Amino acid sequence: MFTGIVEETGILKNKIPEGNGYQLIVSAQKVVEDLSIGASISVNGACLTVVKKGKNSFYVDTIEETLKKTNLGELKIGSKVNLERSLKIDARLGGHFVLGHVDTVGKIVEVKELSNSHFITISFPEKFKKYLIYVGSIAIDGVSMTVAELNKNTFSVGVIPHTWEETIFSTKGAGDSVNLEFDVLGKYVEKIMNDKGN
Repeated sequence: MFTGIVEETGILKNKIPEGNGYQLIVSAQKVVEDLSIGASISVNGACLTVVKKGKNSFYVDTIEETLKKTNLGELKIGSKVNLERSLKIDARLGGHFVLGHVDTVGKIVEVKELSNSHFITISFPEKFKKYLIYVGSIAIDGVSMTVAELNKNTFSVGVIPHTWEETIFSTKGAGDSVNLEFDVLGKYVEKIMNDKGN
């Protein structure tokens, strides 16, 4: 489990084909300090398992199911990625509960620069709209964000300067893909309500 508060951005150093997936080698500084083999780490919002560790890098495997639901397969060597270690039980929860189970990939429609922030509009498959509410939470490439506007198949978020500078948002533009994880609370409510009807 994660919070959606990115600890640092890493760099994809290598992408090695393995069957229909890839082994990704990511260089980082902060998150590797206490990473161990078998630990979970969020890479652009996807929960992956550390399979090997170097001095300033870690290795994770991506399988077909992961590549089908995320944008990790699109990454190129040199790409920056958002990184977050799993939540410690005694830590403050600064964002929201993020599982690292990406639901779908969205597309950036527009990035608008405002006086002291950025406003990003993202399109998404309309079937997921039921999980979004105005000023509700969503994880975008692993970043906990608040929905500022919600339309039929687009939503928008406001990005403060700190988040813009400390995540990969500053590298994104119209047409780029982003991993989306909708708030798990809405999914549980849906399941409970559906079960009541059976």
